[in-house]
Formats: sequence, C-alpha cells, structure tokens
Amino acid sequence: MFMGEYQHSLDDKGRLIVPSKLREGLGDKFILTRGLDHSLFVYPLAEWKVIEERMQSLPTTQADARAFVRLFFSGAVDCEPDKQWRISIPQHLREHAKINRDLYVLGVSTRIEIWAKEVWEEYSTAAEESYEALAEKIVGIGI
Repeated sequence: MFMGEYQHSLDDKGRLIVPSKLREGLGDKFILTRGLDHSLFVYPLAEWKVIEERMQSLPTTQADARAFVRLFFSGAVDCEPDKQWRISIPQHLREHAKINRDLYVLGVSTRIEIWAKEVWEEYSTAAEESYEALAEKIVGIGI
C-alpha cells in the first residue's frame, strides 16, 4: 500500500527520483500513465493487470468508454528506474499534468500519483475545505 506526500523536482533531463518510501511496492518495473485531475498515475505491474482487465470489460460500443481507454493506454509508458531510482517522465505526460519542475508525489493506496506543485496545492486546498462534506458523501462504504 502506498501513502504519504513528498515534494520533489524534476532534474534538467525531466527525471524524477522516486521517494524511497514508495520504492518497495513498485518493483523493478511499473507503469506511468495519464491520471485524473491533471495528475499522473503510477501502477505496480500487478495492479496494472487488474486495471487492464477492468478496462477490457468496458463496452467498446460506448463512445465515452472507448475514448477513455484510448487516452489511458496511449499515454502509458513502461518505467524501469536507474540505480538512483530516477525515472524519465515523457513530455506528453508532463504536459498532461502541467509539470514544469516542482511536483508532489503522493501515495494513494494501490497507486502513486504525481502532481505539478501548483495544481496539487490548488486542488488540496479546495479539497481540504470540503473534507468533512466529502466524508459524509462516502459514508456508505463503511469508513
């Protein structure tokens, strides 16, 4: 399980050093793709297989499902960190997430999310203000 919030920066070559507390759950290879809310999602291979199976069950006759699956998979890249645990974030994914240099890396249960610093700070400030209201909306799941 991934958790925590880590502030990082890309180096001049567009590489990110994966926070040490998140490395063990990722394994030697993992997947990076477009996320939601202008973020990027990082999945360990085992979790990627689960996501892949769920996506395959979506109806190809539904335009929204086709569009989402196309964007989700076409943006995906295999990642193999180097010895310093750096990964390259391709330009198309940096553009999707509005990442220039400074960013946040978040552990979010079964995945890691990568956010541009400004985007995360704006999003988290707004979400923090409605935290209790969000909790009330999801009370049915038993938290």
